Amino acid sequence: MQQLPLMIDGGKSSGGHVQGIAIDTQKGFAYFSFTTELVKTDLLGNRIGSVKGLVGHLGCIDFNKEDGKVYGSLEFKNDVIGQGVFKNIGLEGVPVENAFYISIFDVDKIDRFDMDAEKDGVMTAVYLPQIAAYYEGESHDGKPHRYGCSGIDGTSFGPYFGEGKDAPTMLMVACGNYGDVTREDNDHQMLLCYDWRKFGAVAKPLSQSAPHHSGLDPDKICFFFTGNTTWGVQNLCYDPYTGYWFVCVYKGQKPQYPNYTTYVIDGSAAPVYTTLKGLGGEQGLLLSAAPDGVLHEESGVRGFRFKWGSTGIHSLGDGRFYFSHSGRTPEPEKLHTSVAHLYRYTGEGEDGFLPVTD
Repeated sequence: MQQLPLMIDGGKSSGGHVQGIAIDTQKGFAYFSFTTELVKTDLLGNRIGSVKGLVGHLGCIDFNKEDGKVYGSLEFKNDVIGQGVFKNIGLEGVPVENAFYISIFDVDKIDRFDMDAEKDGVMTAVYLPQIAAYYEGESHDGKPHRYGCSGIDGTSFGPYFGEGKDAPTMLMVACGNYGDVTREDNDHQMLLCYDWRKFGAVAKPLSQSAPHHSGLDPDKICFFFTGNTTWGVQNLCYDPYTGYWFVCVYKGQKPQYPNYTTYVIDGSAAPVYTTLKGLGGEQGLLLSAAPDGVLHEESGVRGFRFKWGSTGIHSLGDGRFYFSHSGRTPEPEKLHTSVAHLYRYTGEGEDGFLPVTD
């Protein structure tokens, strides 16, 4: 196995708490998404550069080995999350259009600090109209936000479900969802499948004062039953070693569910078209859970209670993963930090992962 450091320090940021990590082991760089700032380091934790000027919420990120770029979810919205972002960057009370994008960073161009996301030619974005329709829409019984959709967060590259490890990679984008315990339509996680090769025709630089609508609809929409979560999929990660998709969340609050922090999709199993629970008879493509994890007999849900993952997970493809450990510096500075720690997957016990120590 490739010798890699046990830890990669992403440094300190005022942009917000860390949302995701991505690693390029070939060129030797790591990337940290700090909500409104993307930070680039080498694998020893030396900071190379950063991209700022993001008014929206940059979430989970992933490195695309096929084109050498970093992709991430980016959303602009007026809910409590959006207002928290605006407050942090001094734009509290400024209304924005609810808009959802995949951001694409040409990371080879990131060679200095405080590069501007709009002006320095390092970022383009693809609009996701389907997410906007869910966010602005209603549930089958008239509640706001179809499926409880709060936007997007988790992103990861991997083959479409059931097509095998050698199938072409697609970009999977996970909906976020509100953790409202009074509704049932938010108990599935939703993964939208995009052919990222089509993005080049529609990706454009993003003017955040006048967001563009150049985008694509998904090729497929899949559902994965987990029971309740808080804010939905925070980080999504395909692991080519096992063929599993790791779904990392903030645990939910409904007592009838186990409320795990990590769920695992069996990527080898094709989705089944069936009637979906809690959606008023709606049918859709339902994904299968992997056999790993602790089974909650009452609900049939499997998962792990691993502490890390919601602020960053990256598979190395050999059984090892980097997980972001998020933190804050002491008062009065209180800057956000992230250190990526090396783990290996065991699939055993309540955690499923063990730290690599040598």
